[in-house]
Amino acid sequence: MKKILIIDDEPFVRSVVRKYLSQWDLFEIMGECANSYEGLKSIETLKPDLIFLDIQIPKINGFEMLKLVDYPVSVIFTTAHDEFALKAFEISAVDYLLKPFSQERFNQAMEKWEKQANPGNNQVSLSELTEQPD
Repeated sequence: MKKILIIDDEPFVRSVVRKYLSQWDLFEIMGECANSYEGLKSIETLKPDLIFLDIQIPKINGFEMLKLVDYPVSVIFTTAHDEFALKAFEISAVDYLLKPFSQERFNQAMEKWEKQANPGNNQVSLSELTEQPD
């Protein structure tokens, strides 16, 4: 079971992420946080596999919070600000969801994360490519 943490100051957005995640098997939402201090503490305590992170959150922003995280974690940003996309990918974000995002766009981000988390699942071996049919 993959562990998920949602960090966003907007209760509505957290509920949307929860709803969209309900369409996916094998994921457990470990918690929700409304600010970066709660988020940092929860990451260190819960050790999630993936976090959904808003950039403009109370206390310190999402980028500043990530600098303080000692635990390697995958991040999908959920934000209303498109100007931070380049910076997000520079720090190896899995994806960048611009609010409001659809279930379809959310699913694309989740599929991208699954491929990164399990790279061997979608690869074809060289022997499969070179086998000749009988």
